[in-house]
Amino acid sequence: MTPVLYLVIPCYNEEQVLPLTSGKFKAKVDELVLAGKISDDSCVMFVNDGSRDTTWDILTSLTEQDKRYAAISLSRNRGHQNALIAGLMEAKKFADITISMDCDGQDDINAITEMVDEYAKGNEIVYGVRNDRKTDTWFKRTTARSYYKFLRGMGVDIIPDHADYRLMSSRVLNALEGYGEVNLFLRGLIPQLGFKQSVVYYSRAEREAGKTHYPLSKMVSLAVDGVTSFSVKPLRIITLLGFIVAFLSFIGIIYVLISVISGYYVDGWASTTSIICFVSGIQMISLGVIGEYIGKIYLETKHRPRYIVSERKNLPEE
Repeated sequence: MTPVLYLVIPCYNEEQVLPLTSGKFKAKVDELVLAGKISDDSCVMFVNDGSRDTTWDILTSLTEQDKRYAAISLSRNRGHQNALIAGLMEAKKFADITISMDCDGQDDINAITEMVDEYAKGNEIVYGVRNDRKTDTWFKRTTARSYYKFLRGMGVDIIPDHADYRLMSSRVLNALEGYGEVNLFLRGLIPQLGFKQSVVYYSRAEREAGKTHYPLSKMVSLAVDGVTSFSVKPLRIITLLGFIVAFLSFIGIIYVLISVISGYYVDGWASTTSIICFVSGIQMISLGVIGEYIGKIYLETKHRPRYIVSERKNLPEE
C-alpha cells in the first residue's frame, strides 16, 4: 500500500516566492503519485505563520484551484519552529509520512524522491543534509560550522548542516507529540526520538525570490535555544569558572599577606580595579546564563499553547 505524503511548508510573508515555488511542489507530488511511490491522497500543505502581506490570499486561491493544495493559518505569528510543529501535528492526522521544507526554493526538491525511497527501505526519519555551503557567505559558512561544533561540544545530539528538511513517519510524529515543551528546537529534538534513520545529501540553491526571514538576530536566538534547551553544560562551566576565580583570589590573598608581612607594600589602584572589573564581569555573565535558563523554566511552567490554528483550507474531515 502506497503511503500518503504531506509536504509541510511554513510561510511567513512569502507573497513574492509562492507563485514561483508552489507549482514545483505540486509537480513533484504529482510525479511521485504517477510513479506509484505515494498515494493520490497526498498533498502540499502550507502553514501561514501570521503573514502580514498577501500570503494567505495566495494560499487560499491555490486551495480553491487544486485539491493537491491544503493550508492552515495560525492566529498570529508564532515563529518558524512553532509554525512547523503546527503543520506537522495537523498533517499527522491524515498522512503516513511528512516532509518538511522551506518555501523559498532553496532546498533541492528532487531530494524528496530519495527520501521517499529511503522510507520504503524502512527508515522512519530521513534527514536532508547539505553536501556543501557554497551558496553561503564566508561569515555565515564559518559561523555555521563553529556553531555545530559548539553544540556538539555542549553535548547536543545534532546533525551538522541539517536544517528542517526531513521526512518523518506518522509513528515518529506520534512520539514527537509527547514532547510538550514551548521552547522548540526541532533540529536537536528529532534525533532524540530514536527510530531507524538515514541521510540524503543535496545541494542548496539560492533563494528564488524575496528576502530571508532569518537575519543574524534570529539565528543567534535559535543558537541560544539550541544550547539551553538540550544542555546544562553552560551552568557547569559557570561552576568551574567560579572555582577557578576563587582559587586565583585565594592565591592573591596569600600574595598580599606575604607582601605586608615582608614590609613590601605598594599602593596599586590599577591592579585592584582590574581584579574588581574581572570578577564583576564573570558575575554578570554567570547571571545572564542562569537567567536564560530561569526564563525558559518560567515559559514552560505556564503551559500556554504553542500555536492556535484559526483557519483550515482543503483538509480532509477528521
